[in-house]
Amino acid sequence: MAYGIVHRFPGATKEQYEASIAAVHPNDGSLPEGQIFHAAGPSADGWTVVAIHDSQESWERFRDEKLSPALSAGIDRGFTTPPEEITFDVDKAEIQQGLQTLGLVHQARSAQITRNAAAL
Repeated sequence: MAYGIVHRFPGATKEQYEASIAAVHPNDGSLPEGQIFHAAGPSADGWTVVAIHDSQESWERFRDEKLSPALSAGIDRGFTTPPEEITFDVDKAEIQQGLQTLGLVHQARSAQITRNAAAL
């Protein structure tokens, strides 16, 4: 079953997000293994990241092997505090194709989302 994660980083900025993502996501612009959706943006008090993994196990593997060690070690110009986290089993997920034409998703990510949407 797909597994969702919402991370809130109070006081964080886009620049910190970009540095953090550069440290934990593949360099080719793809998503980490098992991650099938990623969205992020400014929120009222900082920065919010939403991810969907193909399973709780793939999330835990990414968290334990990549994300947590990087955040614990410190990422140059990255997030400086651990996130507030909400996790959930994904019962339903829909992705509107129009997102691509509205420019809300980068073209490199659009192809990844389209390919992986069927996995939900």
